[in-house]
Amino acid sequence: MTQFKDKSAKREADFVSAGLFTYPALQAADILLYDAAEVPVGDDQRQHIEITRDIALRFNHRFGDTFVVPKAVTPPTGARVMDLQDPTKKMSKSGDGEAGIIYLLDDPAAIIKKFKRAVTDSDNEVEFDRERKPGVSNLLEILAAVTNESPASLATTYTQYGKLKQDTGEAVAEMLRPIQTRYHELMADPAELGKLLALGKERASKVAQATLARAHSAIGLYPSK
Repeated sequence: MTQFKDKSAKREADFVSAGLFTYPALQAADILLYDAAEVPVGDDQRQHIEITRDIALRFNHRFGDTFVVPKAVTPPTGARVMDLQDPTKKMSKSGDGEAGIIYLLDDPAAIIKKFKRAVTDSDNEVEFDRERKPGVSNLLEILAAVTNESPASLATTYTQYGKLKQDTGEAVAEMLRPIQTRYHELMADPAELGKLLALGKERASKVAQATLARAHSAIGLYPSK
């Protein structure tokens, strides 16, 4: 898998966990177990969905129609968000520093500050061109994904990087506001959180047990009692 190769190469002589290697198979199991027909992913996860499809198709071909064959669903814009400090690399929590990463629970001021410090270039021309202007294009893509507009059309409305950075930061902060509000509500009410987790577990278990039973029956295995 591409991600395993990339991450293990970056770590070079450092310890590389077996979990990094087996993750795609575990992800495939999670997807197939819950009969997911569509899986919303970023562009970098397409290969993982393809291996999941391969597993499902091979199993169904050999043992009969058992698993739903999922398909990847990626957004038209923002399918690959790049690091704000190094727009040639994907934004990732395993990156070199936190200045280029936006976390779901970052407070609005921190989000806006990170966007204000985003790396662009020296010519101050707002244009959507991933190859020539990766930093500016990354900002335009993020803003477009949040506002449901196109990066190219947004580029025509800006003449300065500062304004683009400010607007993008504010838009992202506003998008995350309801997520953060709900998170803090649940964390402040352990009883409600526990109730919702139990309900989710019950619903997930029903789907998973039915799928597992189909797989056991198709192969000819029977779970121990």
